Amino acid sequence: MLTQSESIPSGEGTNQRSSASRRLMSLDALRGFDMFWIIGADSLVYALNQMSQTRPTAFLAYELDHSDWQGMRFYDLIFPLFVFLAGVALVFSLGKTLATAGRARALQRVFVRSILLYALGVFCYGGFANSWPDIRLLGVLQRIALAYFFTGLFFCFFKPRVLVLICAGLLIGYWAAMTFVPFPDVRPTPQTQIIGRETGFTNVSQLNLASTHYIRGTFVKGVNLSNYVDQKYLPGYKWDGTWDPEGILSTIPAVGTCLLGVFAGLLVQGQKIKDHRKVLYLLSFGVLGVVVGWLWGLQFPVIKKIWTSSYVLVAGGYSAILLGVFYQIVDVWKWQKWCRPFVWIGMNPLTIYLADNILGGYASLSPRLAGGNIKAFLDAHVAQGFGQLMISVTGLVLALWLARFLYRRQIFLRL
Repeated sequence: MLTQSESIPSGEGTNQRSSASRRLMSLDALRGFDMFWIIGADSLVYALNQMSQTRPTAFLAYELDHSDWQGMRFYDLIFPLFVFLAGVALVFSLGKTLATAGRARALQRVFVRSILLYALGVFCYGGFANSWPDIRLLGVLQRIALAYFFTGLFFCFFKPRVLVLICAGLLIGYWAAMTFVPFPDVRPTPQTQIIGRETGFTNVSQLNLASTHYIRGTFVKGVNLSNYVDQKYLPGYKWDGTWDPEGILSTIPAVGTCLLGVFAGLLVQGQKIKDHRKVLYLLSFGVLGVVVGWLWGLQFPVIKKIWTSSYVLVAGGYSAILLGVFYQIVDVWKWQKWCRPFVWIGMNPLTIYLADNILGGYASLSPRLAGGNIKAFLDAHVAQGFGQLMISVTGLVLALWLARFLYRRQIFLRL
């Protein structure tokens, strides 16, 4: 629900010595930094690259696009970073509920939040505007809801050491299933419109569902156990034709990503560890995760669209490093003025995301203010492509204005 606070919150635990009931400003700033690229900063970089293609702009534009399949770019970190930070925040919010209201109240909170977030996810992909089976049951918000749900349940019932074992079990179990469990080779035959081994499939009619040839340990797009489970068991609309990048089986390691955030949150929350050691641990474990993840990727490739276990470690490692850097700068050194815009966004990420979805993107609204003749004038009299750059800037300004408006009036969407 939308709530109006009596004072402007500074985040859960602005000071590392404060109780678990308060917010970390670095957490809000990093979450806002993450959302910043979704709500328009990426389009700003694209516009800069189109206006003047230099090595720096080309590099940034490349990093702000998803890998087609295997590998990892900066934009492939946006989603898992948000799931990771959901785990960090869970330690403070759910930890407080457990301490003050008990397990039953905490479980109620987990169930209610997960259901509402899942419902919002279905709504964001069109809700019931389309007829069945063109309704997407799994997507970005749905994955966050499911990851939060299972992580919240684990957090309520198990101690940290057990949570570590659960996380390891999820990642190793997913790897074992993807590597060793056989599944039918449903790739199209010449009689079923073969379109190529590496390109994936776009229509169920192209699949050889009658196949009796079983394979295992393959991670090709459209030809792996995770994609097969979606093809066979996931009803409704699938984002990539016959399978979904937020599908059934790949939700398992996504819970592991959220648990990694819980471990980071427990570390930051700890009262017995000094600030510099917290940062050192975050950076060290982050580097370790990245190294182990890429090494694991030699056998189990780093692939976002099936959320491989190696991808979990690489993304979790980078997330821990970013959290350590933000925590040091924002909460330890108290250099906070520079990150205020990120805090505005990070305090209201769901509202900003929903507004972006409903409006069709802030960049699609900005041409009403800077398009048409204005864009043509800027292209003709300043530089070719400058008009599109101003449209991107305008869209980003609109998003920041909304975030600041809600923040200053202390209006926050709480589920």
